[in-house]
Parts: sequence; structure tokens; C-alpha cells
Amino acid sequence: MTEPVTLRAGVSVVIPARDESDSLELLIDEIAAALDALSEYETIVVDEGSLPSAEGLLRRLMATRPRLRALRHAVSCGKSAALRTGVMAARYPIVVTLDGDGQNDPAYIAPLLAALTSGERVALVAGQRTRRGDSGWKKLQSRIGNWVRAKLLKDATRDSVCGLKAFRRDVFLALPYFDTMHRFLPALVRREGYEIRHVDVVDRPRRHGRSHYGMWDRLLVGVPDLAGVWWLIRRRRRVPQVSEVRNAD
Repeated sequence: MTEPVTLRAGVSVVIPARDESDSLELLIDEIAAALDALSEYETIVVDEGSLPSAEGLLRRLMATRPRLRALRHAVSCGKSAALRTGVMAARYPIVVTLDGDGQNDPAYIAPLLAALTSGERVALVAGQRTRRGDSGWKKLQSRIGNWVRAKLLKDATRDSVCGLKAFRRDVFLALPYFDTMHRFLPALVRREGYEIRHVDVVDRPRRHGRSHYGMWDRLLVGVPDLAGVWWLIRRRRRVPQVSEVRNAD
């Protein structure tokens, strides 16, 4: 059975981060400002095997930010693993994700949450970038990848890898887990019979560092995973619509 989610229950913001200490402090403060009207929220940074100095930074930030929590992977296990770690640790039923490099603007959290709570069957709201701060080469890679994915999976999403998303925690944890699953969340959520919504967002320029992904990295893991998700969708013939039978009393 599906019950609508409400903001009164609280929101957990999960940030997967790897060697992005230069961006985190400002990003965490921007998230706090964006969620200031909520009485129940938390921010969880999942550090993906960064340099040891990152732990010191997180400890310092937590000393003055009581809503901030931090988790660490001893070695990098990938973005999907970091997201899953954060979602499993989340205390609230609604989860918002955004990347740790500062390109995702926390100002879009409010419209994501509004769309997520607009209907009881809505389980995922995905940001879709309209203007990006990446190079032309990276934009071309993304366009090609999104076009192929949309043709095969029919997930009605033009930009599945935007870091800005809001979703129901229980639905996320019921999805099949695999490395790089974050790239296929709209297709996986639709496979379970839920609705998705989209919000147009604008990327900001990267403040520090560089992307951890290259064309060949994406291609080598993306093609087998795309085939696997396509197979999963084809094998799900019907989604059970469950209702509880109550006694006559």
C-alpha cells in the first residue's frame, strides 16, 4: 500500500563526496539556508575515501552544525555505494541528494520537495539540467548517453544523472542495488509502478577540482549496466497493486 509522504515527517539530505573538501563548507551552509523553514531535517555527508584531512574538516564542521552527520568509506566504492550508505543511515522518510562539488544549487531543493509531495504515487523527482557548467566535450558525452538510455529504457527522463533528486527512502531501499544504479533511478522507480516527476535546474560552475569520471570510465561500466536494467524492466510483467482485506468488524 502507498501512503503520501509529507514534509512534516522530515528530510534527509545526502551528499556523496570524494576529495571535495574545498566545496563542502559553503554547500552545507547553503543547504541549511534552503531548509531553514523545516523543523526536522539533517545533512549527511558520505566521504568516499578522501584524503585523511577530510575527516578533520568534517569534525570541525559538525562541532558548530548540529544537523550535520558524516560517514566515511575507508576506500572509494563509487557514488552509488555512497548514496546507499547515506540513505540507509537517514533518519527521515524523504531523501534529497546532491553532489559535493557545488555544481548542484540547493535553491532547487524546495521545488523538488513540492513535486515529491504532490501525489501519493510520486516516489522520485529528478532534476534535469537546462544549462550546464561543463565543457562542450562532456556535454556531448552526456547527451549521447542520455539519448541511448532513453531509447532503451523509456524512462521519460532526458537527464538521469543529475545529482539533484528527491525520493522516498523506502522505495529507494526496495530497488535492486548495483554499482552505478544512481544513473538508472528513474527507470528503476518506474519499474516498481511509481510515478516520477521532473524539475528543470541550472548547474553552477564547478568551484574546485575536476570530475572523477571520463568517457571510457562511463562507457565500460555503462553499457553492461544499461543492458542489465533493460533486462530487469522486461522481466517485470506486472506490478502488484496491494490492498489489505479487513474483517467485518
